[in-house]
Amino acid sequence: MSRRIVMSMLAGATLLVSAFFGSGAGVAQAAEVPTEFGTDWHDPVTAAPPVERPHAKSCQVTLADAQFRDFTPYRGAYTPPRGCSDRWSKVVLRLDGKVKGRQYDRLGYLHVGGVEILRTSTPEPSPDGIAWHVEKDVTRYSDTFRSPQDVEMLIGNVVDDTYTGVIGVHVTLTFYAGRPAQRTPDRVLPLADTSGGTTLTAPRNSERIVAEVYATGSGGGCEEFWYLTVADPASYSCKADLGPYREVQIKVDGQLAGIAAPFPNVWTGGWSNPFLWYVVPAPHAFDVRPIEYDLTPFAGLLDDGRPHHVEVSVVGVPEGRTGWSAPVNVLVWQDAHRAHVTGAVTEHRVTDLANSSTYTPGSENRVNTEAGHRLAVAGYLDTSHGRVSTTVTRTLANTSVHRWTEGENTDGLDATWSDDQTVTVGGHGTARTTHTHRTYAMNGATTIGADGRLRTVLTLGDRASVVEARDGRRTAWTWLDDTYRGDAAYTIDVPRDQRHAVGTSSERYRQYGSGGCYDRSLATVQGVLTEDRERC
Repeated sequence: MSRRIVMSMLAGATLLVSAFFGSGAGVAQAAEVPTEFGTDWHDPVTAAPPVERPHAKSCQVTLADAQFRDFTPYRGAYTPPRGCSDRWSKVVLRLDGKVKGRQYDRLGYLHVGGVEILRTSTPEPSPDGIAWHVEKDVTRYSDTFRSPQDVEMLIGNVVDDTYTGVIGVHVTLTFYAGRPAQRTPDRVLPLADTSGGTTLTAPRNSERIVAEVYATGSGGGCEEFWYLTVADPASYSCKADLGPYREVQIKVDGQLAGIAAPFPNVWTGGWSNPFLWYVVPAPHAFDVRPIEYDLTPFAGLLDDGRPHHVEVSVVGVPEGRTGWSAPVNVLVWQDAHRAHVTGAVTEHRVTDLANSSTYTPGSENRVNTEAGHRLAVAGYLDTSHGRVSTTVTRTLANTSVHRWTEGENTDGLDATWSDDQTVTVGGHGTARTTHTHRTYAMNGATTIGADGRLRTVLTLGDRASVVEARDGRRTAWTWLDDTYRGDAAYTIDVPRDQRHAVGTSSERYRQYGSGGCYDRSLATVQGVLTEDRERC
């Protein structure tokens, strides 16, 4: 049965909205589903799991309390919580936001001591106003939180007679006493800006180094929709010399140290259809997940006490085009029993980057893209507990088919990205391996009919599997599938109250593994939440 038929059946009906909680018990309430979107709808909600909070003594600190009307950053000061020790089992960030009127989606960041602890975007509001919240486990930044720090936050905004929405946010950190489940980094370092670029001076006893990059294409230009760009001679509004393939690279002293596929973020005005996202946003829209690079094979080089150039770039972006942001944090674990750790890079193998983008003109134009890249790096460190070797292998692949008609009245994409990484750490006669396989999917189309109705049908997928092994035997595993589906239509080029918008959206977030089970589904019709169900 098509979604359009289902929508007709549901229009005007009173639906039973059931919320099922972890115990399996259900709570039901009646909700009136309108025939089209009105001036208000359900507050934004995601199916992603909330941050688990320990049953322990806690302290709370306010990081920011601000209203964003323009591009002036909020600046404040952070002081570690009184009455709590400087060792915490968990630190949880919570952002509460409000906005009403008319406003675009906006991208924002939050820095503490120069360290980016959150990258976020905002929902588009209803005329009557909405509220939303974001939670994030920020325990890994505990080193930053142990001393007073400057705070800077910005959600760049424009407020005028047309775009009236002022974005208000309140951000807190809650600290829970106790010992963390996993060892947190000893140091969290932003890169230093110098006249010659960005540099890192690592502690001389660093035994594990991980860089995280909050890479986002944004700004309303073509790089916000980088996955749709095409190369000449294709006749399409967003061009790129090498087509749609993007790859986020990190280099150490000019040598390629890491490669990654960027997540195809879709903000809440994406795909020309805000009605898709009013209640259920795309995965990671409110909490952008950073890309992680294990730079431990380079620790022997970085441990010499000197500044080293660390640069991040995005392959495929045309020269001179802006639109990408890629701030970097460096997480360092130190050898507690040795002041200086030595080592070297022992292997560095990289394939040529394969990128084929083929244009086929016709009544329906088409671009087929196939691309991929592979990097393997190994190194060793002589630590206080012996020689430890680390090998990192990463393989990327991208396939996509982009179809559009003249005038782009039909514009569709079917794309997948895979990012496969294996990290093997050997020492003391044993080997520990972590294999992470990520797959991102985007399949949808926007059409504009002769009647001026714009319709978007779209499916997004974020999937991952992680397997940890010791000497070849599996010790832990996790499987994740976060899938969004939406179908929405409205009349273009008319006042807001004449759009007659209708739409359905849903998200199912499933995560299974040795750590337990989580399975939650959401569904909406015309802005009404019609399902909120947990199965585990």
